[in-house]
Amino acid sequence: MLYSSQVIKGLEKVAPNYMTEKWREDEEYLSYVEDLLATEEVQKLAEYTQHMHSTRLEHSISVSYHSYKLAKRWNGNARATARAGLLHDLFYYDWRTTKFDEGSHAYVHPRIAAKNAEKITELSDLERDIIIKHMWGATIAPPKYKESYIVTFVDKYCAVKEAALPMTTAMKTKWRQYFGQQSI
Repeated sequence: MLYSSQVIKGLEKVAPNYMTEKWREDEEYLSYVEDLLATEEVQKLAEYTQHMHSTRLEHSISVSYHSYKLAKRWNGNARATARAGLLHDLFYYDWRTTKFDEGSHAYVHPRIAAKNAEKITELSDLERDIIIKHMWGATIAPPKYKESYIVTFVDKYCAVKEAALPMTTAMKTKWRQYFGQQSI
């Protein structure tokens, strides 16, 4: 087995909400990303809130794993998709408050993430495109590869899910308090 149980055990401290997901038992997936998950640079993402109710590390793992699964299903490069998906938001600032002269957060952070990723691993052209183009829709340069499109759309899906799920759970609880268990 290529991946280390120590890496997974260490991640339980920094990404506890994602420890019950199937990714940690997927040996192929872990063989692609274990070296990245073990780095301080990636683990540091646990210190940043991403979409209200998740850390940047939780978000990145979610995007990486769901994108990897789709890339496998659609005969894409699952390894590159998993790795770039994990690194797509590899930046260390609060995106809600930090402003840039070079452009918006949507434009700047993928380039910062790619530069940071290149400090910890060599990026293929595919991986670089996935990271830099993952904000397409908010930026104008379209992805070049199907794997880039996969990460782009999975990133949006995960962001909405991460922000909305706790709110919908709270709304259902309130609804049930007022109208009773049978109403939903």
